[in-house]
Amino acid sequence: MVKRTKVTSIDVARHAGVSQSAVSRAFSRVPTQSGVSANVKKKIFQAANELGYRPNAIARSLITQRSNIVALLFSYLDNQFYALALEKLCIELQERGFHALVFMMPSTDTGEAEAVSELLEYQVDGIITASVELSSTLCAFCVKHDIPIVMFNRFQDHEGISSVTTDNVAGGRIAARHFVETGHKRISLLSGWQGSSTSRDRQFGFEAELRDKEVALFSHEVGHFDLELAKQAALKMFADPDGRPDALFVANDYMAIEVMSTLRQNYGLEIPKDFSVIGFDDTPIAALPEFSLTTLRQPINQLVASSVRLMNSMIKDGMEEIENIALAPKFIERGSVKSRH
Repeated sequence: MVKRTKVTSIDVARHAGVSQSAVSRAFSRVPTQSGVSANVKKKIFQAANELGYRPNAIARSLITQRSNIVALLFSYLDNQFYALALEKLCIELQERGFHALVFMMPSTDTGEAEAVSELLEYQVDGIITASVELSSTLCAFCVKHDIPIVMFNRFQDHEGISSVTTDNVAGGRIAARHFVETGHKRISLLSGWQGSSTSRDRQFGFEAELRDKEVALFSHEVGHFDLELAKQAALKMFADPDGRPDALFVANDYMAIEVMSTLRQNYGLEIPKDFSVIGFDDTPIAALPEFSLTTLRQPINQLVASSVRLMNSMIKDGMEEIENIALAPKFIERGSVKSRH
């Protein structure tokens, strides 16, 4: 079997009767002042098609010192919100001329340094983290080595790290206010992973609003954004028929749906007749008739667009200014909350 000879840009240049630099400029994703005319570009593309030439992105990155690859860091994708976010981030990056390289990170900082070291071997131009908390040591490393980072739906108070989040404190306050205004008295909280800024901020806002309304938090359990742990926490909170909450704020829809199903199946409770529920995220499943979950909607399209805009500015424009963007959630009222007046 004869080994196929790889077609190079020099071959294309000879076939088209132009210089090699003209071929490079024609295939470049980045516009330059010394571009090529439409007629010359047409000749180059025709020659490339005839010869079966495809530009070598790796070789180009060695010249430009830019890979056009952005690493996306996730700890989990079982939550619908993050699965949607991944899809939208990939599309938005592609439209900006980048390629996404997805890395699944450990849920704790154990093994974090090794995972990031591996992704840096791919010469990524930047990092967008989602459902991931980076250690202060790793943040400092990336800042020191001028690796742009944008935290998606997370906030870390670290110099040099930009972030795009929903205003989770405001969301927590809205949930608490709605429960109080609808006459609930035994208002409880099922929070997420305590190491997560999203859960901490939602809890902070929820508890702060209850204090402002002079209402005591009836009970609190931690679900860690994990279905089994959320299930066990819900069973514990509602075990005593005489000491059950009449309202429950759950830190995300993912856990809220599990809680609703669990309490229906195990205790025969009806929602919202027996207790009211508010979630957070507004994932597609929340709108299904069997759940009709009242929730706080995260503006996912704006979160994605703002994150990619920041990353693009850092990489292509050399933007050094740090931005921490917090977007307002929207209260989506469905059928899981009943007035107790």
